[in-house]
Amino acid sequence: MDATKWAVYLGLAWLLTGCAMRTGTVVEGSLQPRHFRFVTVIEQTEPEPGGWREACVHVPLRRDTGEIFKCTLGIGLPIHAKGSEPIPVELAQRISANCANLAAQAVFSATTPVTALGLACEEFRTTFGTALDAAILGSRVRQQCHPATFPFKSGPRKP
Repeated sequence: MDATKWAVYLGLAWLLTGCAMRTGTVVEGSLQPRHFRFVTVIEQTEPEPGGWREACVHVPLRRDTGEIFKCTLGIGLPIHAKGSEPIPVELAQRISANCANLAAQAVFSATTPVTALGLACEEFRTTFGTALDAAILGSRVRQQCHPATFPFKSGPRKP
């Protein structure tokens, strides 16, 4: 490929990422294990796999244009997954945070100024759910939160 074509491709890529127009998508900070406030909604009563925990996290997505979208994550996972030992809450929190941050990096690094924030949220939720289910079999991430959960609202703190 000659230098002229290469320069044109680089210029187009730069424009599409939002760098030139300052209209990129911003996700502030990363999710921490403490953000996943799991509550037990089904007790584990047998020594075999069972039980269920839920957590709720609201992640604000914003553009530097001022557009904001609240991305709701309803996270559910088994207390004792098939083929594993019971999962302590602290481990569930750490795995959830790691999977969410990896999903956010993969999805939001690919957004452009024309990507609808709602669609980016849905892609994030889907990617997070896939990663979490691979880590803890039977896990899921939904658009709605379980009524027993206490939502954690991520984002910058007001002074």
